[in-house]
Amino acid sequence: MGRAVADFNLIEEGDRVMVGVSGGKDSYTLLHLLERLRKRAPIKFELMAVTIDSGYPGFRTDIIRDHLLESGIPFHIEPTEHYQIIEAKRRPGSSYCSFCARLKRGTLYTLAQQFNCNKLALGHHLDDFVETLLLNQFYVGSLKAMAPRMLADNGHTTVIRPLVYLAEDEIITFAKQMKFPIVCCRCPVCGVADIKRRRMKGLLTELQKEIPFIKQSLLNALGNVKPRHLLDPHLTKPAD
Repeated sequence: MGRAVADFNLIEEGDRVMVGVSGGKDSYTLLHLLERLRKRAPIKFELMAVTIDSGYPGFRTDIIRDHLLESGIPFHIEPTEHYQIIEAKRRPGSSYCSFCARLKRGTLYTLAQQFNCNKLALGHHLDDFVETLLLNQFYVGSLKAMAPRMLADNGHTTVIRPLVYLAEDEIITFAKQMKFPIVCCRCPVCGVADIKRRRMKGLLTELQKEIPFIKQSLLNALGNVKPRHLLDPHLTKPAD
């Protein structure tokens, strides 16, 4: 993670970094690795954990709260009515996860400004990056994935993804070793990934048997773009 922070200049002197903590393995890992980095980094920056309570019945915010209190990291838990909004507004057949993620992201941007945090750290890891790359190619017809650092649409908050170099299986091992109190969000599809993303996971697992380094190769490809060999006319148009 330290290498990713250095490669993409994710954290700078004086930053206030808000970390989205869902209660899952990825966000716990991100928070604790950033806290370790904060204590040993040659620069000074602040951390704050934020959990969005979407209102799903049975979501154990108390478990997350107890863990954050024990960690000593400042935190805030934000209650919302996202569950009611999703139930009322979601189109039949549309992705539950995508709708929920958009609502959470908007709330996180608002809270980042409210708490004067200029950075928002999210727990997307290597597998998320390459799966998103394949999803966009297979289903959208677009050559894109995620950015390790990008300015949000609100024009104020910089979103960072420090786990970009970490594979999901490494995070699973770390989370087990740390005995993180994993909490399910309790949404109707909790524990069941979006069917399209599941297909990408399955495809990569199958290809990995023949090409062990395929995930790393796909991630490397995102940083090794050759515009002259693509079809986008905005990239291949001759200079005047």
